[in-house]
Amino acid sequence: MTISMTARMTFGSRILSAILLLAFAAPARAQDSAITHPLTLGDAARLAARQNASAIQARYRAEQASARIMQSRSDLLPSVSGYAEENGRSFNTATFGIPFPGFDPRGQVIGPVNLFDVRGKISENFLDFAALQRVKSARTTARAFGATAENEAEISAQNAASAYLRAQRADAQLGARQADSVLADSLLGISREELRAGVGVALDVTRAQSQFASVRAQLIVARNERDRARLDLLRALGEPLTANVTLADSLTKLDVRDTTIDEAGAIEAAMHARPDLRAADEQIRAAQQHVTAIKAERLPSLSAFGDYGYIGDQRYLGTYDWGIQLSIPIFDGLHREGRIEEAKAMANEIDVRRRDLRQQVAIEVRGALLDLASARQEADAVREALRLAQQEVAQAQERFRAGVAGNADVITASLALNTARTQAVDALASYQGAKVALARAVGSVTTLP
Repeated sequence: MTISMTARMTFGSRILSAILLLAFAAPARAQDSAITHPLTLGDAARLAARQNASAIQARYRAEQASARIMQSRSDLLPSVSGYAEENGRSFNTATFGIPFPGFDPRGQVIGPVNLFDVRGKISENFLDFAALQRVKSARTTARAFGATAENEAEISAQNAASAYLRAQRADAQLGARQADSVLADSLLGISREELRAGVGVALDVTRAQSQFASVRAQLIVARNERDRARLDLLRALGEPLTANVTLADSLTKLDVRDTTIDEAGAIEAAMHARPDLRAADEQIRAAQQHVTAIKAERLPSLSAFGDYGYIGDQRYLGTYDWGIQLSIPIFDGLHREGRIEEAKAMANEIDVRRRDLRQQVAIEVRGALLDLASARQEADAVREALRLAQQEVAQAQERFRAGVAGNADVITASLALNTARTQAVDALASYQGAKVALARAVGSVTTLP
C-alpha cells in the first residue's frame, strides 16, 4: 500500500511538473512565434510601425508631451494643501530693542513657548492670461509630438518594407544560384558521359568542374545573404531574432505595372499627408503661442488665497487668513523681452526648416516617380535580356550534345545567363524599392498592400 501511494505521488508530481513547464514555456513559444502567418509587404510595414523600438520611443515622447498639458493646466486650477506643525521657541528680550518692564534690561531669556499649529490652505488664479497661453502652447506641442511619432512610425515602416524587399531579393538570388547550380551540374554530367564514351575531351570536363565550383561558391554566398536578410527583417519588425518569418510573396510575383501617376497630385497629397510636415506646422504654431504667452505675462493677474487652522499650546483657537491679490508686472530688468526675442528666433528657425522640408518633400516625390519609371523600363529590358540568355544556353547545349562544338560555348552562355538572372532580380528589387520610396514620399507606407 505504501509503494502504491508513493508511485501515485511520484506520478502526480511529474504531471504537476509537466503542467508548470508547459505554463512557463508557453509565453516563450508565443514570443518566438509572434508572426503566425505569412507576411506581405504591407503587413511588414504596419507591424514595424506598431512595434519597432524607434516608433515606440516616439509614442512615449508624445505621451510625455501630453502629460505636460496637465502640468500647464495646473496653474489655472485650485491649489489645496495642509500642514501640521509643533515647535518650541525661546526669546531673548534684549534682541527686541525695547525695554520690557519687569525684565532684566541687559536681556533675559523667555520661554520656551510651545505651539501646535494645524492648518489648511487654498489658492486660486482667477485670471492669468499667460497661463492660458501656456496651456494652448502645450496642447499644440503635444500635437507636434504626436505627428512626429506618426512620422517615426512611417520611417520604421519604410525600413521594414526595405528589409522585406532585401529578403525577397535574397530569396530570388538564392533561387537563381540554385538554377545555375542545376545547369552547371547537368553540363558536368554531360561532359563526363561524353568523355567516357570517347567523344569528349578532358578539357571539357575540367571546364565544367570549374564552372560548377564557381556556381557552388555563389550558392554559399547567396544562402548567407538570405539568412542575414532574415535577421535584418526581424530587427526592423521589432521581433525576437528567434522568431520564424515567412514571406507571403516572392519578388518575381509582385506587380510591375506601367502606371501613370500625376506628379502635381502626388506632391499635393504629400503636402497634406506627410506627418513630418504636420509636425513642423504644429511646432511653429507652438513657438508662436509661446511668444504670445510670454507677452501675456505683462498683463495683470488676479488670484485669491486663504487658510484656516487651529493654533495654541493647551488651548487651541481657530485662526484664518484670506485675501485677493492683483499683480501688475511693471519692470523685470528686460528679462521678459530677452525671452521674447529668443522665442521669436526659435519660431523663425522652425519656419525656415519647415519651408526647406516642403521643398525636400517635393524633390522626394519627383525623384521617386523618376526612379519608378526608370526601374519599370529597366525591368522590361532585363526581362528580354534574360529570355535571350536562356535561349542562348539552350542553343549552345544543343550544339554541344550534337558534337558540333565543345562546352566552352555552353559555359560562356551560362555565365551570361547567370548575369542576366542577377540583373533581373536587381531590376525587380529596384522597381519595388522605388514603389516603397514613393509611398514614403507621399506619407502612405503603412497603406501598402
